[in-house]
Amino acid sequence: MGRPDITEIHRAEKHPVRVMQFGEGNFLRAFVDYMIDVANEKCGLDCGVAIVKPIDRGSLEAFRAQDCVYTLILRGKAGGETINESRVIKSVAEVMDAREDYAHMCETACLDTLRFVVSNTTEAGIVYDEKDEFAAEPPRSYPGKLTKLLYLRWKHFGGAPEKGLIILPVELIDDNGAKLRECVLKLAEKWGLEQEFIVWAKESNVFCSTLVDRIVTGYPGAEAEELCDRLGYTDRLLDVGEPFALWVIASDRPELVRERLPLDRAGLPVVFTDNVKPYRERKVRVLNGAHTSMVLGAYLAGFDTVGECMADPMMRAYIDRAVFGEIVPEVPLPRDEVEAFARSVTERFENPFLRHRLLDIALNSVSKWRARVLPSLLDSFERNGKLPKLLTFSFAALAAFYSAGCRDGEKYQIRDDDAVLSFFAAKKDASAYDLIEALASRADFWGMDLSRLEGFVESAAASLQDIRENGAKAAIGRVID
Repeated sequence: MGRPDITEIHRAEKHPVRVMQFGEGNFLRAFVDYMIDVANEKCGLDCGVAIVKPIDRGSLEAFRAQDCVYTLILRGKAGGETINESRVIKSVAEVMDAREDYAHMCETACLDTLRFVVSNTTEAGIVYDEKDEFAAEPPRSYPGKLTKLLYLRWKHFGGAPEKGLIILPVELIDDNGAKLRECVLKLAEKWGLEQEFIVWAKESNVFCSTLVDRIVTGYPGAEAEELCDRLGYTDRLLDVGEPFALWVIASDRPELVRERLPLDRAGLPVVFTDNVKPYRERKVRVLNGAHTSMVLGAYLAGFDTVGECMADPMMRAYIDRAVFGEIVPEVPLPRDEVEAFARSVTERFENPFLRHRLLDIALNSVSKWRARVLPSLLDSFERNGKLPKLLTFSFAALAAFYSAGCRDGEKYQIRDDDAVLSFFAAKKDASAYDLIEALASRADFWGMDLSRLEGFVESAAASLQDIRENGAKAAIGRVID
């Protein structure tokens, strides 16, 4: 006897549409729609989500077949415990296609109940398209669609200030809200829309800049049958993510946003602020910096995944000392907050359900090292008057990884910009000192000439020589002594 469908066991809940969401992907469903579902239950938010598929690619068939109900599985480590739990998400009220359901999308934008617009249209989605047209149904870019829908709402409500919306882009770009606002206003000017509308768009709508953080692996593929057997029903929209989540929402009116979207009252990890930058810096330095400062040396030392590194006493000591000893002290937020975040990061690295390959993280490591590791190294040097030992070693490990090209006799692929690859190809026979000196001098790579940093070339060159002569594992063991 086959399994029942999810709709035979779990019924959709009916909430008024308060969120218009551009994007139907796994991340939004495991993050925004999940949080709204929890808040509906725990603090009576009474919020339904209308999902808009903004591009032609993809299908809404599974959503319609399941009445927009689906299961989210969260698994990983949190608070020292292994978590493996599921929740049926019922916050999605309906789905529509921006092109096929254009008239309905316009009607939805004019609902009296609507309060928010959420989007995740990829990093390339928030761009000004000068060829976009107001007359198109719909305009082809996301900012174009949003501008037209805001205009229709403005017309529908006669320009009423209280009918403005809170706009929450979660695309992974800096200042996403400010950039989206800029695109909307440029399109409004280009299209010759009324000045009164432009003023309303500026003053009656809140464009938030956000930072989001949760690893979402999406539909579980080969595991789907086993997981559905365990759940007791078939779910074609099954979604999988980690327990950790963080949503930082920044605007010039944070209390208004918090009042209208009180997710924190439901115990959800949401921060309302007027400045997202310190939280972005914390994530980049601690989470991303931990990855970039350890993966290249760890790979050369024989490890293949983050989980393997966390299970190895030597690599775990390296990671802990780099993160808590050299990175955390340089983050411009209260120390207890940063340490708590760092502890959550190490738990995420320990997630037994994820197989995060070091070679995948190694992509474009030169630009990553500049953005993620160098700021902590420079701040530490300025504050302490000496180089942070492990972060300096990570520069040597980078040079070793890029110049070696093989591990235990097997070649590995190095993926980076042509300028980076050309540099290392030209220096393939250079001594450790000459390579480090030449690499550190590349101001176009680092934004400055690192060879002028007192003792940097000497320290990194000594570590590179150690890696070449004795192997990365032995060199890592020495640097943590």
